[in-house]
Amino acid sequence: MRIVQPIRDPDKIDKMKLYLKNKRERDYIMFLLGISVGLRISDILQLKKEDLLKSHIDIKETKTQKIKRVKIPGYLKKEFVAYAKTLDDGDYVVKSREGENKPICRTTAYRILRDAAEHVNLKEIGTHTLRKTFGYHFYKQTKNIAMLMELFNHSEESTTLRYIGITQDALDEAMDKYRI
Repeated sequence: MRIVQPIRDPDKIDKMKLYLKNKRERDYIMFLLGISVGLRISDILQLKKEDLLKSHIDIKETKTQKIKRVKIPGYLKKEFVAYAKTLDDGDYVVKSREGENKPICRTTAYRILRDAAEHVNLKEIGTHTLRKTFGYHFYKQTKNIAMLMELFNHSEESTTLRYIGITQDALDEAMDKYRI
């Protein structure tokens, strides 16, 4: 199993945003959704135009089959609405260019992210990087592990901290301080 990390550096996030926006708006919106609402890629790929026009995203999670309601951050609403206006009713947000109205596959999403990551010299990237990046920065800003556990449907703090890379950060910091 390959380990993927959150994107910890805000400058690299900004560079990836710019790279993706200049390359293809669809890919930029996929990235924004991933790092700003914390959904799994499988759930992002199922979103349709109408989902971007509401204040909340209401979905049945693909992995857990649980119903989830996530607020779309206000600072992104304008961008999402503008993008939605370029889509037809019922279109997938991350629509494939092949065939009828269907979303891109996970492999294509991975390739898009890997390409952008290479552009900013990031390693250990994958589709889960988006969700982990959301969690990492949410925790760093709020320090509210209970709320993040709820958002991620985790039952243990340790699971959430390990998932978002905080445990690894603490271990790395301790090793940097260690002297014998």
